[in-house]
Amino acid sequence: MNSELSLAFFAPQSGWSHFLKTHYGDKTFQGLYTWNAFDATLLVPYFAVMIVLAVYGIHRYQLVYLYYRHQKNYNPNPPSKFAELPRITVQLPIYNEQFVIERLVESICAMQYPKDKLEIQLLDDSTDETQQVAADIVERYAAMGHPIVYIHRTNRHGFKAGALDEGLKVAKGDLIAIFDADFVPPSDWLMRVVHHFTDPGIGMVQTRWTHLNRDYSLLTQVEAILLDGHFVLEHGARARSGDFFNFNGTAGMWRREAISDAGGWQHDTLTEDTDLSYRSQLAGWKFKYLPDVECPAELPIEMTAFKTQQARWAKGLIQTSIKMLPVIIRSKVPLRIKIEAVYHLTANISYPLMVIMTVLLIPAMIVRFYQGWFEMLIIDFPLFMASSLSIAIFYLVSQRVLFPKTWLKTFLYLPFLMALGIGLTVTNTKAVMEALFGIKSAFARTPKYSVAKKGEKSKAGKYRKRLLLTPWIELAIGTYFALAIVYTLINRNFFTVPFLILFVVGYWYTGLMSLLQGRFERWKAGGTNTTDESSPKPFPVGV
Repeated sequence: MNSELSLAFFAPQSGWSHFLKTHYGDKTFQGLYTWNAFDATLLVPYFAVMIVLAVYGIHRYQLVYLYYRHQKNYNPNPPSKFAELPRITVQLPIYNEQFVIERLVESICAMQYPKDKLEIQLLDDSTDETQQVAADIVERYAAMGHPIVYIHRTNRHGFKAGALDEGLKVAKGDLIAIFDADFVPPSDWLMRVVHHFTDPGIGMVQTRWTHLNRDYSLLTQVEAILLDGHFVLEHGARARSGDFFNFNGTAGMWRREAISDAGGWQHDTLTEDTDLSYRSQLAGWKFKYLPDVECPAELPIEMTAFKTQQARWAKGLIQTSIKMLPVIIRSKVPLRIKIEAVYHLTANISYPLMVIMTVLLIPAMIVRFYQGWFEMLIIDFPLFMASSLSIAIFYLVSQRVLFPKTWLKTFLYLPFLMALGIGLTVTNTKAVMEALFGIKSAFARTPKYSVAKKGEKSKAGKYRKRLLLTPWIELAIGTYFALAIVYTLINRNFFTVPFLILFVVGYWYTGLMSLLQGRFERWKAGGTNTTDESSPKPFPVGV
């Protein structure tokens, strides 16, 4: 009996209770760890970054709070209706987007509005065969009696802002509606929006984007959730609480006077829409957001296209913050509007901070291995709740608002959503740093392929771009975190593994998708170069 007890006492122990006891209940090394200069050099910037990220995370909670607190402030109905409808100019800026022009023009010409009060401008900056495709489409619809004109520029001066400004010089409308090439507005869109301008103080009305190809792939599902968060909670909270919010570049209508009072379209940032929005609201114009008025659009179906879009937005918002925040801070608008503008325009600074955290995360984990559970409980857990958990709650709430019966399935997409956000760190950090150092770049339009249903064949090769070095950097960082997982498992630090897996999945997913997307089509085509931007003939358009 005594020998059996001895064997039991000295036998190796394992199991969950043993792990918890040895890692969080064993006080053998308590008090032996002391800080030194090397640890402080690592941990001070690490926690500084975590605190800043937590501050932006707390702001996400605040947006959710403002959305519900001010929900009674939203009135979907216009104050009155026009006895005589005003003249509207619809502007359609395009650039090398031949695959979606037919769909765009068809939807615009089907809009319910008196033709004698409507003008449609197809503003074409294209440099490829899109010119001929667009000109033929406009000619055909004009012959059918639609008030549409084709305006082509021989240069891209000012990019999209320059095209809109050029069209505005000859526009006849008092109100200006704008749609990008990948949008398909419903036929009643103009009539549902126009009467909100009976309020003489309204300068712009923005409607909510919806998604033609939401179910096309995992990527488009996650993109849709990301955009829903912006259009439901960000726009909803800011509009309802009386803070400034921005025109999204499309699916909105402007009062022409509100554009001119703000100084017109300017092209010194890549987010000319946000820039004009702040200048117009500072000039005293009110904006209105109509989440009940939907405008479907096509989501990017390829990782490189999605990265290009996100990088342009990230860089443009930082450029706008550098340009406009000093003006906003010196203005006489209420302090809460100034604070919200700072949060809004500087949010993408989180990407360079994520790079710093990525570099410091593993060393900090090693340094803090023997600090004990109490420090993690009082420091790490609150920071995690503020920075990471706020992302999950933010997007869950947005899906619950839009899809009250099916929103629970969003939980399935949350890990991929958070991983994708991590995976965008490299490209968006580059974009943000370019903005901070004043490095200019062209306005890169997001490719559109007229792909809406799962299984439809993409014509992506026509405009596909390769991000040469970036995917390899992402794969290398993902491997770095995979090795970190091995380290944590060896040291039985199991609680950090799920967090590290998000980094691995995020960086490997964005890296591999950027490298491999489209290559199978090229191999099937016998090695044909799908990245060539030239084409032997225009995309065929039906009569």
